Amino acid sequence: MEKRSKQLPLLFTSSDWNFDDLSRAYDAIREIAVNELRLDFYPNQIEVISSEQMLDAYSSIGMPLMYQHWSFGKHFVHESNLYRKGRMGLAYELVINSNPCITYLMEENTMALQTLVIAHASFGHNHFFKNNYLFQQWTDAGAILPYMEFAKSFIARCEERYSPAAVEAVLDAAHALMPQAVFRYRRRPRLSVERERARIRERLEHEERTFSDLWRTLPQAAEAEAPREVQTDMSERQSAIEYPEENLLYFLEKNSPVLKPWQREILRIVRVIAQYFYPQRQTKVMNEGCATFVHYTIMNSLYDKGQISEGTMLEVLQNHSNVVFQPHFDDPRYGGLNPYTLGFNMMRDIQRICTEPTAEDRDWFPDFAGNGDWCGTLLDAWATHRDESFIRQFLSPALIRDMRLFSLQEESSDPYYEVMAIHDERGYERVRSSLANSYDVGMTQPDIQAVDADLKGDRKLRIKHTVHNGATLVEETRNETIRYIQRLWGHEVSLVGVDAQTDKVLYEVSSKELGEKA
Repeated sequence: MEKRSKQLPLLFTSSDWNFDDLSRAYDAIREIAVNELRLDFYPNQIEVISSEQMLDAYSSIGMPLMYQHWSFGKHFVHESNLYRKGRMGLAYELVINSNPCITYLMEENTMALQTLVIAHASFGHNHFFKNNYLFQQWTDAGAILPYMEFAKSFIARCEERYSPAAVEAVLDAAHALMPQAVFRYRRRPRLSVERERARIRERLEHEERTFSDLWRTLPQAAEAEAPREVQTDMSERQSAIEYPEENLLYFLEKNSPVLKPWQREILRIVRVIAQYFYPQRQTKVMNEGCATFVHYTIMNSLYDKGQISEGTMLEVLQNHSNVVFQPHFDDPRYGGLNPYTLGFNMMRDIQRICTEPTAEDRDWFPDFAGNGDWCGTLLDAWATHRDESFIRQFLSPALIRDMRLFSLQEESSDPYYEVMAIHDERGYERVRSSLANSYDVGMTQPDIQAVDADLKGDRKLRIKHTVHNGATLVEETRNETIRYIQRLWGHEVSLVGVDAQTDKVLYEVSSKELGEKA
Protein backbone atom coordinates (compact mmCIF):
# COMPACT_ATOMS: atom_id res chain seq x y z
CA MET A 1 0.00 0.00 0.00
CA GLU A 2 1.10 3.55 -0.73
CA LYS A 3 2.25 5.81 2.04
CA ARG A 4 -0.56 7.93 3.39
CA SER A 5 -0.20 11.60 2.63
CA LYS A 6 -2.03 13.01 5.62
CA GLN A 7 -2.77 11.65 9.07
CA LEU A 8 -6.24 12.22 10.52
CA PRO A 9 -7.89 10.50 13.49
CA LEU A 10 -9.26 7.05 12.77
CA LEU A 11 -13.01 6.97 12.22
CA PHE A 12 -13.27 3.72 14.17
CA THR A 13 -10.96 1.21 15.83
CA SER A 14 -13.16 -1.85 16.29
CA SER A 15 -14.87 -4.26 13.93
CA ASP A 16 -18.03 -3.84 16.00
CA TRP A 17 -20.17 -0.92 14.89
CA ASN A 18 -22.31 1.57 16.75
CA PHE A 19 -24.34 4.53 15.55
CA ASP A 20 -21.71 7.09 16.52
CA ASP A 21 -19.15 5.28 14.35
CA LEU A 22 -21.66 5.08 11.48
CA SER A 23 -22.34 8.82 11.78
CA ARG A 24 -18.64 9.73 11.67
CA ALA A 25 -18.02 7.40 8.73
CA TYR A 26 -21.01 8.82 6.85
CA ASP A 27 -19.82 12.40 7.32
CA ALA A 28 -16.30 11.54 6.13
CA ILE A 29 -17.63 9.67 3.09
CA ARG A 30 -19.99 12.51 2.23
CA GLU A 31 -17.17 15.04 2.29
CA ILE A 32 -15.16 13.02 -0.24
CA ALA A 33 -18.24 12.32 -2.39
CA VAL A 34 -19.10 16.01 -2.62
CA ASN A 35 -15.69 17.67 -2.74
CA GLU A 36 -13.57 15.12 -4.61
CA LEU A 37 -16.03 13.17 -6.78
CA ARG A 38 -18.57 16.00 -7.23
CA LEU A 39 -21.48 13.62 -6.71
CA ASP A 40 -25.07 14.85 -6.62
CA PHE A 41 -27.45 12.66 -4.65
CA TYR A 42 -30.83 12.45 -2.92
CA PRO A 43 -30.97 12.83 0.87
CA ASN A 44 -30.04 9.52 2.49
CA GLN A 45 -32.09 7.39 4.86
CA ILE A 46 -30.03 4.52 6.29
CA GLU A 47 -31.69 1.64 8.11
CA VAL A 48 -30.01 -1.35 9.79
CA ILE A 49 -31.91 -4.63 9.39
CA SER A 50 -31.46 -8.31 10.24
CA SER A 51 -30.77 -11.13 7.79
CA GLU A 52 -34.41 -12.20 8.13
CA GLN A 53 -35.56 -8.74 7.09
CA MET A 54 -33.07 -8.73 4.21
CA LEU A 55 -34.51 -12.02 2.97
CA ASP A 56 -37.97 -10.57 3.25
CA ALA A 57 -36.89 -7.55 1.18
CA TYR A 58 -35.41 -9.91 -1.44
CA SER A 59 -38.68 -11.78 -1.76
CA SER A 60 -40.76 -8.63 -2.32
CA ILE A 61 -38.56 -7.31 -5.18
CA GLY A 62 -36.65 -5.00 -2.86
CA MET A 63 -39.46 -2.58 -2.03
CA PRO A 64 -40.06 -1.46 1.57
CA LEU A 65 -43.82 -1.44 0.92
CA MET A 66 -45.40 -4.20 -1.14
CA TYR A 67 -48.74 -5.94 -1.51
CA GLN A 68 -49.12 -9.60 -0.58
CA HIS A 69 -48.72 -12.40 -3.09
CA TRP A 70 -47.94 -16.09 -2.70
CA SER A 71 -44.86 -15.86 -4.95
CA PHE A 72 -43.11 -13.60 -2.44
CA GLY A 73 -43.55 -16.19 0.30
CA LYS A 74 -42.32 -18.91 -2.03
CA HIS A 75 -39.14 -16.94 -2.79
CA PHE A 76 -38.63 -16.19 0.90
CA VAL A 77 -38.81 -19.87 1.92
CA HIS A 78 -36.52 -20.95 -0.95
CA GLU A 79 -33.83 -18.34 -0.31
CA SER A 80 -34.09 -18.69 3.46
CA ASN A 81 -33.39 -22.43 3.21
CA LEU A 82 -30.39 -21.84 0.92
CA TYR A 83 -29.02 -19.15 3.24
CA ARG A 84 -29.33 -21.30 6.37
CA LYS A 85 -27.64 -24.24 4.65
CA GLY A 86 -24.74 -22.02 3.62
CA ARG A 87 -25.45 -22.41 -0.09
CA MET A 88 -26.27 -18.75 -0.68
CA GLY A 89 -24.96 -15.50 0.74
CA LEU A 90 -26.87 -12.30 1.25
CA ALA A 91 -26.15 -8.94 -0.26
CA TYR A 92 -24.35 -6.58 2.08
CA GLU A 93 -26.95 -3.92 1.32
CA LEU A 94 -30.15 -3.07 -0.47
CA VAL A 95 -30.82 0.37 -1.91
CA ILE A 96 -34.14 1.86 -3.01
CA ASN A 97 -34.47 4.39 -5.83
CA SER A 98 -36.58 6.86 -3.86
CA ASN A 99 -36.36 10.37 -2.46
CA PRO A 100 -35.00 10.14 0.20
CA CYS A 101 -32.83 7.27 -1.00
CA ILE A 102 -33.23 4.32 1.40
CA THR A 103 -30.25 2.09 2.11
CA TYR A 104 -30.59 -1.09 4.17
CA LEU A 105 -27.47 -2.26 6.01
CA MET A 106 -27.11 -5.77 7.43
CA GLU A 107 -26.68 -5.68 11.19
CA GLU A 108 -24.25 -8.64 10.88
CA ASN A 109 -21.78 -6.52 8.88
CA THR A 110 -18.55 -5.35 10.47
CA MET A 111 -17.87 -1.64 10.79
CA ALA A 112 -15.43 -1.78 7.87
CA LEU A 113 -18.10 -3.37 5.70
CA GLN A 114 -20.74 -0.88 6.81
CA THR A 115 -18.42 1.93 5.71
CA LEU A 116 -17.89 0.33 2.31
CA VAL A 117 -21.63 -0.24 1.88
CA ILE A 118 -22.50 3.36 2.72
CA ALA A 119 -20.03 4.57 0.09
CA HIS A 120 -21.32 2.02 -2.42
CA ALA A 121 -25.08 2.42 -1.99
CA SER A 122 -25.80 5.73 -0.27
CA PHE A 123 -23.55 7.67 -2.61
CA GLY A 124 -22.69 5.54 -5.67
CA HIS A 125 -26.13 4.11 -6.45
CA ASN A 126 -27.82 7.21 -5.09
CA HIS A 127 -25.95 9.50 -7.49
CA PHE A 128 -26.70 7.22 -10.43
CA PHE A 129 -30.41 7.03 -9.59
CA LYS A 130 -30.71 10.80 -9.40
CA ASN A 131 -28.70 11.74 -12.48
CA ASN A 132 -29.00 9.04 -15.14
CA TYR A 133 -31.37 10.14 -17.90
CA LEU A 134 -33.34 6.86 -17.92
CA PHE A 135 -34.25 7.19 -14.26
CA GLN A 136 -35.11 10.86 -14.76
CA GLN A 137 -37.35 9.97 -17.68
CA TRP A 138 -39.08 6.85 -16.38
CA THR A 139 -39.15 7.01 -12.58
CA ASP A 140 -40.43 9.45 -9.98
CA ALA A 141 -38.27 8.90 -6.91
CA GLY A 142 -40.31 11.28 -4.78
CA ALA A 143 -43.64 9.55 -5.48
CA ILE A 144 -42.84 5.83 -5.62
CA LEU A 145 -43.12 5.11 -1.87
CA PRO A 146 -46.48 6.89 -1.41
CA TYR A 147 -47.71 5.09 -4.53
CA MET A 148 -46.61 1.70 -3.17
CA GLU A 149 -48.43 2.45 0.08
CA PHE A 150 -51.54 3.27 -1.94
CA ALA A 151 -51.12 0.07 -4.01
CA LYS A 152 -50.70 -2.12 -0.94
CA SER A 153 -53.79 -0.75 0.78
CA PHE A 154 -55.87 -0.90 -2.43
CA ILE A 155 -55.07 -4.58 -3.03
CA ALA A 156 -55.72 -5.37 0.63
CA ARG A 157 -59.16 -3.77 0.34
CA CYS A 158 -59.83 -5.76 -2.83
CA GLU A 159 -58.97 -8.98 -0.99
CA GLU A 160 -61.42 -8.10 1.78
CA ARG A 161 -64.19 -7.24 -0.66
CA TYR A 162 -63.73 -9.73 -3.52
CA SER A 163 -61.75 -12.54 -1.78
CA PRO A 164 -58.00 -13.27 -1.81
CA ALA A 165 -58.49 -15.96 -4.49
CA ALA A 166 -60.07 -13.51 -6.93
CA VAL A 167 -57.29 -10.97 -6.40
CA GLU A 168 -54.61 -13.66 -6.65
CA ALA A 169 -55.95 -14.80 -10.04
CA VAL A 170 -55.54 -11.29 -11.45
CA LEU A 171 -52.09 -10.82 -9.90
CA ASP A 172 -50.88 -14.19 -11.24
CA ALA A 173 -51.83 -13.19 -14.77
CA ALA A 174 -50.42 -9.67 -14.40
CA HIS A 175 -47.09 -10.91 -13.00
CA ALA A 176 -46.71 -13.31 -15.94
CA LEU A 177 -46.92 -10.31 -18.29
CA MET A 178 -44.62 -7.94 -16.38
CA PRO A 179 -41.72 -8.19 -18.90
CA GLN A 180 -44.18 -7.05 -21.60
CA ALA A 181 -45.73 -4.32 -19.44
CA VAL A 182 -43.45 -1.36 -20.16
CA PHE A 183 -43.44 1.57 -22.53
CA ARG A 184 -40.06 1.64 -24.22
CA TYR A 185 -40.46 4.93 -26.02
CA ARG A 186 -43.28 6.91 -24.41
CA ARG A 187 -42.72 8.83 -21.22
CA ARG A 188 -44.95 7.80 -18.35
CA PRO A 189 -47.04 10.38 -16.46
CA ARG A 190 -45.93 11.61 -13.06
CA LEU A 191 -47.23 9.53 -10.16
CA SER A 192 -49.63 11.13 -7.71
CA VAL A 193 -51.61 9.27 -5.06
CA GLU A 194 -54.33 11.93 -5.14
CA ARG A 195 -54.58 11.64 -8.92
CA GLU A 196 -54.75 7.84 -8.69
CA ARG A 197 -57.61 7.95 -6.20
CA ALA A 198 -59.51 10.50 -8.29
CA ARG A 199 -59.03 8.33 -11.39
CA ILE A 200 -60.38 5.25 -9.56
CA ARG A 201 -63.51 7.20 -8.60
CA GLU A 202 -63.98 8.30 -12.22
CA ARG A 203 -63.50 4.72 -13.43
CA LEU A 204 -66.12 3.39 -11.00
CA GLU A 205 -68.60 6.11 -11.94
CA HIS A 206 -68.09 5.43 -15.66
CA GLU A 207 -68.66 1.72 -15.11
CA GLU A 208 -71.90 2.46 -13.28
CA ARG A 209 -73.13 4.71 -16.12
CA THR A 210 -72.47 2.08 -18.80
CA PHE A 211 -73.89 -0.90 -16.93
CA SER A 212 -77.50 -1.47 -15.89
CA ASP A 213 -77.96 -4.09 -13.19
CA LEU A 214 -81.29 -5.07 -14.81
CA TRP A 215 -79.49 -6.69 -17.75
CA ARG A 216 -77.67 -9.05 -15.39
CA THR A 217 -80.98 -10.86 -14.68
CA LEU A 218 -81.69 -11.64 -18.35
CA PRO A 219 -80.42 -14.65 -20.35
CA GLN A 220 -77.29 -14.01 -22.39
CA ALA A 221 -78.18 -13.08 -25.97
CA ALA A 222 -76.36 -12.23 -29.16
CA GLU A 223 -74.06 -9.22 -29.35
CA ALA A 224 -76.70 -7.22 -31.20
CA GLU A 225 -79.08 -7.56 -28.23
CA ALA A 226 -76.65 -6.08 -25.72
CA PRO A 227 -77.61 -2.85 -23.96
CA ARG A 228 -77.25 0.23 -26.13
CA GLU A 229 -74.96 1.82 -23.55
CA VAL A 230 -72.61 -1.17 -23.66
CA GLN A 231 -72.63 -1.23 -27.48
CA THR A 232 -71.78 2.48 -27.57
CA ASP A 233 -68.98 1.99 -25.03
CA MET A 234 -67.52 -0.88 -27.09
CA SER A 235 -67.67 1.19 -30.27
CA GLU A 236 -65.87 4.05 -28.56
CA ARG A 237 -63.19 1.70 -27.26
CA GLN A 238 -62.73 0.12 -30.69
CA SER A 239 -62.22 3.47 -32.40
CA ALA A 240 -59.83 4.61 -29.65
CA ILE A 241 -57.48 1.61 -29.85
CA GLU A 242 -54.11 2.29 -31.45
CA TYR A 243 -52.21 -0.62 -32.99
CA PRO A 244 -49.70 -2.03 -32.49
CA GLU A 245 -49.40 -1.78 -28.69
CA GLU A 246 -46.22 -3.02 -27.02
CA ASN A 247 -47.45 -2.68 -23.42
CA LEU A 248 -49.77 -5.67 -23.08
CA LEU A 249 -50.92 -4.89 -19.54
CA TYR A 250 -51.78 -1.34 -20.59
CA PHE A 251 -53.74 -2.70 -23.58
CA LEU A 252 -55.66 -5.15 -21.41
CA GLU A 253 -56.32 -2.57 -18.72
CA LYS A 254 -57.81 -0.12 -21.20
CA ASN A 255 -59.58 -2.47 -23.62
CA SER A 256 -60.49 -5.79 -22.00
CA PRO A 257 -64.27 -6.41 -22.43
CA VAL A 258 -64.58 -8.34 -19.16
CA LEU A 259 -62.41 -6.73 -16.49
CA LYS A 260 -64.05 -4.92 -13.60
CA PRO A 261 -62.73 -1.54 -12.42
CA TRP A 262 -60.80 -3.01 -9.48
CA GLN A 263 -59.18 -5.60 -11.76
CA ARG A 264 -58.11 -2.88 -14.20
CA GLU A 265 -56.58 -0.98 -11.30
CA ILE A 266 -54.54 -4.01 -10.26
CA LEU A 267 -53.18 -4.29 -13.81
CA ARG A 268 -52.22 -0.64 -13.64
CA ILE A 269 -50.42 -1.15 -10.32
CA VAL A 270 -48.39 -4.05 -11.69
CA ARG A 271 -47.41 -2.20 -14.87
CA VAL A 272 -46.39 0.91 -12.89
CA ILE A 273 -44.05 -1.31 -10.86
CA ALA A 274 -42.71 -2.92 -14.04
CA GLN A 275 -42.06 0.52 -15.52
CA TYR A 276 -40.29 1.61 -12.33
CA PHE A 277 -37.76 -1.21 -12.73
CA TYR A 278 -37.36 -0.73 -16.50
CA PRO A 279 -34.32 1.62 -16.23
CA GLN A 280 -32.58 -0.82 -13.89
CA ARG A 281 -32.84 -3.56 -16.52
CA GLN A 282 -30.96 -1.29 -18.95
CA THR A 283 -28.25 -0.02 -16.62
CA LYS A 284 -27.05 -3.00 -14.58
CA VAL A 285 -23.41 -2.66 -15.71
CA MET A 286 -23.33 1.12 -15.35
CA ASN A 287 -25.23 1.26 -12.06
CA GLU A 288 -23.15 -1.40 -10.31
CA GLY A 289 -19.96 -0.18 -11.97
CA CYS A 290 -20.63 3.37 -10.77
CA ALA A 291 -21.32 2.25 -7.19
CA THR A 292 -18.25 -0.03 -7.14
CA PHE A 293 -15.98 2.67 -8.58
CA VAL A 294 -17.30 5.19 -6.04
CA HIS A 295 -16.77 2.91 -3.03
CA TYR A 296 -13.29 1.92 -4.26
CA THR A 297 -12.26 5.56 -4.76
CA ILE A 298 -13.73 6.77 -1.48
CA MET A 299 -12.26 3.96 0.63
CA ASN A 300 -8.82 4.53 -0.86
CA SER A 301 -9.15 8.25 -0.13
CA LEU A 302 -10.10 7.51 3.49
CA TYR A 303 -7.05 5.28 3.81
CA ASP A 304 -4.73 7.86 2.23
CA LYS A 305 -5.94 10.42 4.77
CA GLY A 306 -5.33 8.03 7.65
CA GLN A 307 -9.02 7.80 8.59
CA ILE A 308 -9.15 4.01 8.34
CA SER A 309 -6.47 1.55 9.41
CA GLU A 310 -4.50 -0.91 7.31
CA GLY A 311 -6.51 -3.77 8.79
CA THR A 312 -9.74 -2.09 7.76
CA MET A 313 -8.38 -1.47 4.26
CA LEU A 314 -7.38 -5.11 3.89
CA GLU A 315 -10.92 -6.17 4.84
CA VAL A 316 -12.34 -3.65 2.39
CA LEU A 317 -10.11 -4.91 -0.44
CA GLN A 318 -11.06 -8.50 0.32
CA ASN A 319 -14.77 -7.68 0.05
CA HIS A 320 -14.15 -5.56 -3.03
CA SER A 321 -12.30 -8.45 -4.68
CA ASN A 322 -15.23 -10.76 -3.96
CA VAL A 323 -17.59 -8.29 -5.63
CA VAL A 324 -15.55 -7.94 -8.83
CA PHE A 325 -14.46 -11.59 -9.08
CA GLN A 326 -14.84 -12.84 -12.64
CA PRO A 327 -14.61 -16.61 -13.27
CA HIS A 328 -13.05 -17.66 -16.59
CA PHE A 329 -15.34 -18.93 -19.34
CA ASP A 330 -14.29 -22.55 -18.69
CA ASP A 331 -14.81 -22.26 -14.91
CA PRO A 332 -17.83 -24.20 -13.57
CA ARG A 333 -18.83 -21.03 -11.72
CA TYR A 334 -18.98 -18.98 -14.93
CA GLY A 335 -22.42 -17.53 -15.58
CA GLY A 336 -21.57 -14.72 -17.95
CA LEU A 337 -19.76 -11.44 -17.42
CA ASN A 338 -20.00 -10.08 -13.89
CA PRO A 339 -21.64 -6.61 -14.29
CA TYR A 340 -19.65 -5.32 -11.29
CA THR A 341 -16.42 -6.40 -12.95
CA LEU A 342 -17.18 -5.04 -16.40
CA GLY A 343 -18.54 -1.73 -15.14
CA PHE A 344 -15.76 -1.14 -12.61
CA ASN A 345 -13.01 -2.08 -15.07
CA MET A 346 -14.42 0.25 -17.73
CA MET A 347 -14.61 3.17 -15.32
CA ARG A 348 -11.09 2.60 -14.04
CA ASP A 349 -10.00 2.42 -17.67
CA ILE A 350 -11.69 5.75 -18.45
CA GLN A 351 -9.81 7.25 -15.50
CA ARG A 352 -6.55 5.92 -16.96
CA ILE A 353 -7.33 7.19 -20.48
CA CYS A 354 -8.04 10.69 -19.11
CA THR A 355 -4.80 10.88 -17.16
CA GLU A 356 -2.28 8.54 -18.80
CA PRO A 357 -3.41 7.85 -22.40
CA THR A 358 -1.47 5.83 -24.91
CA ALA A 359 -1.29 6.57 -28.63
CA GLU A 360 -3.93 3.88 -29.14
CA ASP A 361 -6.22 5.58 -26.61
CA ARG A 362 -5.84 8.95 -28.35
CA ASP A 363 -6.75 7.33 -31.65
CA TRP A 364 -9.86 5.60 -30.27
CA PHE A 365 -11.03 8.30 -27.84
CA PRO A 366 -9.92 11.71 -29.14
CA ASP A 367 -12.72 13.52 -27.27
CA PHE A 368 -11.48 12.78 -23.77
CA ALA A 369 -8.09 11.02 -23.94
CA GLY A 370 -5.60 13.05 -21.91
CA ASN A 371 -8.12 15.71 -20.81
CA GLY A 372 -7.10 15.22 -17.15
CA ASP A 373 -10.73 15.48 -15.97
CA TRP A 374 -11.62 11.85 -15.38
CA CYS A 375 -14.24 12.85 -12.82
CA GLY A 376 -16.10 15.09 -15.26
CA THR A 377 -15.88 12.46 -17.99
CA LEU A 378 -17.39 9.81 -15.72
CA LEU A 379 -20.11 12.13 -14.43
CA ASP A 380 -21.16 12.85 -18.00
CA ALA A 381 -21.12 9.16 -18.95
CA TRP A 382 -23.16 8.16 -15.88
CA ALA A 383 -25.78 10.77 -16.77
CA THR A 384 -26.16 10.22 -20.50
CA HIS A 385 -25.72 6.51 -21.24
CA ARG A 386 -27.25 3.10 -20.69
CA ASP A 387 -25.31 -0.18 -20.77
CA GLU A 388 -25.51 -0.72 -24.52
CA SER A 389 -24.36 2.77 -25.52
CA PHE A 390 -21.79 2.97 -22.71
CA ILE A 391 -20.06 -0.22 -23.85
CA ARG A 392 -20.30 0.75 -27.52
CA GLN A 393 -18.59 4.09 -26.91
CA PHE A 394 -16.18 3.51 -24.01
CA LEU A 395 -14.90 -0.08 -24.14
CA SER A 396 -11.24 0.24 -25.12
CA PRO A 397 -8.96 -2.17 -26.99
CA ALA A 398 -6.68 -2.21 -23.93
CA LEU A 399 -9.50 -3.48 -21.71
CA ILE A 400 -10.63 -5.98 -24.35
CA ARG A 401 -7.11 -7.40 -24.23
CA ASP A 402 -6.91 -7.34 -20.44
CA MET A 403 -10.24 -9.16 -20.06
CA ARG A 404 -9.43 -11.48 -22.99
CA LEU A 405 -12.82 -10.97 -24.57
CA PHE A 406 -13.84 -12.77 -27.75
CA SER A 407 -17.01 -13.21 -29.79
CA LEU A 408 -18.80 -16.46 -30.59
CA GLN A 409 -21.42 -17.19 -33.21
CA GLU A 410 -23.86 -20.06 -32.87
CA GLU A 411 -26.32 -21.52 -35.35
CA SER A 412 -28.94 -23.74 -33.74
CA SER A 413 -28.51 -26.27 -36.53
CA ASP A 414 -24.74 -26.60 -36.01
CA PRO A 415 -23.15 -28.80 -33.31
CA TYR A 416 -20.35 -26.29 -32.74
CA TYR A 417 -19.55 -22.65 -31.96
CA GLU A 418 -17.55 -20.45 -34.29
CA VAL A 419 -15.10 -17.89 -32.91
CA MET A 420 -15.88 -14.79 -34.94
CA ALA A 421 -13.52 -12.29 -33.31
CA ILE A 422 -10.79 -12.23 -30.68
CA HIS A 423 -8.90 -9.49 -28.82
CA ASP A 424 -6.72 -8.38 -31.72
CA GLU A 425 -6.54 -5.49 -34.17
CA ARG A 426 -9.23 -6.92 -36.46
CA GLY A 427 -11.55 -8.03 -33.70
CA TYR A 428 -11.88 -5.02 -31.37
CA GLU A 429 -14.84 -3.42 -33.15
CA ARG A 430 -16.72 -6.70 -33.53
CA VAL A 431 -16.14 -7.76 -29.92
CA ARG A 432 -17.27 -4.38 -28.65
CA SER A 433 -20.35 -4.36 -30.89
CA SER A 434 -21.33 -7.93 -29.93
CA LEU A 435 -20.97 -7.19 -26.23
CA ALA A 436 -22.98 -3.97 -26.55
CA ASN A 437 -25.77 -5.79 -28.40
CA SER A 438 -26.02 -8.34 -25.61
CA TYR A 439 -27.02 -5.52 -23.23
CA ASP A 440 -29.54 -3.94 -25.61
CA VAL A 441 -33.00 -4.64 -24.15
CA GLY A 442 -34.55 -4.17 -27.58
CA MET A 443 -32.50 -7.08 -28.90
CA THR A 444 -32.67 -9.39 -25.88
CA GLN A 445 -36.36 -9.02 -24.94
CA PRO A 446 -39.05 -10.63 -27.15
CA ASP A 447 -40.85 -8.16 -29.43
CA ILE A 448 -44.49 -9.00 -28.65
CA GLN A 449 -47.32 -6.59 -29.48
CA ALA A 450 -51.10 -6.55 -29.62
CA VAL A 451 -51.99 -6.01 -33.29
CA ASP A 452 -55.77 -6.47 -33.54
CA ALA A 453 -58.93 -6.91 -31.45
CA ASP A 454 -62.44 -6.74 -32.88
CA LEU A 455 -64.55 -5.50 -29.98
CA LYS A 456 -67.62 -5.27 -32.23
CA GLY A 457 -67.33 -8.81 -33.56
CA ASP A 458 -65.85 -12.02 -32.19
CA ARG A 459 -63.61 -10.05 -29.76
CA LYS A 460 -60.66 -12.23 -30.62
CA LEU A 461 -57.35 -10.67 -29.54
CA ARG A 462 -54.44 -11.14 -31.93
CA ILE A 463 -50.87 -10.82 -30.69
CA LYS A 464 -47.76 -10.84 -32.86
CA HIS A 465 -44.27 -11.99 -31.89
CA THR A 466 -41.61 -10.64 -34.25
CA VAL A 467 -38.87 -13.29 -34.17
CA HIS A 468 -35.28 -12.08 -34.45
CA ASN A 469 -32.41 -14.45 -35.26
CA GLY A 470 -34.69 -17.47 -34.95
CA ALA A 471 -35.19 -16.99 -31.20
CA THR A 472 -38.69 -18.36 -30.64
CA LEU A 473 -40.51 -18.53 -27.31
CA VAL A 474 -40.28 -21.54 -25.00
CA GLU A 475 -43.42 -23.52 -25.75
CA GLU A 476 -44.42 -24.40 -22.18
CA THR A 477 -44.18 -20.89 -20.75
CA ARG A 478 -45.56 -19.37 -23.96
CA ASN A 479 -48.73 -21.46 -23.75
CA GLU A 480 -49.17 -20.75 -20.06
CA THR A 481 -48.84 -17.01 -20.68
CA ILE A 482 -51.45 -17.18 -23.46
CA ARG A 483 -53.84 -18.72 -20.96
CA TYR A 484 -53.15 -15.85 -18.56
CA ILE A 485 -53.86 -13.30 -21.31
CA GLN A 486 -57.08 -15.13 -22.16
CA ARG A 487 -58.11 -14.92 -18.50
CA LEU A 488 -57.70 -11.14 -18.56
CA TRP A 489 -59.21 -10.66 -22.03
CA GLY A 490 -62.17 -12.99 -21.54
CA HIS A 491 -62.27 -14.19 -25.16
CA GLU A 492 -60.06 -16.09 -27.58
CA VAL A 493 -56.42 -15.01 -27.85
CA SER A 494 -54.09 -15.98 -30.68
CA LEU A 495 -50.33 -15.53 -30.87
CA VAL A 496 -48.49 -15.64 -34.20
CA GLY A 497 -44.71 -15.76 -34.56
CA VAL A 498 -43.38 -13.99 -37.66
CA ASP A 499 -39.78 -13.93 -38.85
CA ALA A 500 -38.44 -10.36 -38.77
CA GLN A 501 -36.49 -10.75 -42.01
CA THR A 502 -38.84 -12.73 -44.25
CA ASP A 503 -42.30 -12.14 -42.69
CA LYS A 504 -42.75 -15.91 -42.77
CA VAL A 505 -45.18 -17.28 -40.17
CA LEU A 506 -43.17 -19.59 -37.92
CA TYR A 507 -45.93 -20.66 -35.56
CA GLU A 508 -49.47 -19.77 -34.53
CA VAL A 509 -51.29 -20.85 -31.41
CA SER A 510 -54.59 -19.83 -29.86
CA SER A 511 -56.08 -20.10 -26.41
CA LYS A 512 -59.00 -22.03 -27.92
CA GLU A 513 -56.67 -24.76 -29.16
CA LEU A 514 -54.84 -24.87 -25.85
CA GLY A 515 -58.14 -25.22 -24.01
CA GLU A 516 -59.17 -28.14 -26.18
CA LYS A 517 -55.81 -29.87 -25.66
CA ALA A 518 -56.05 -29.38 -21.90
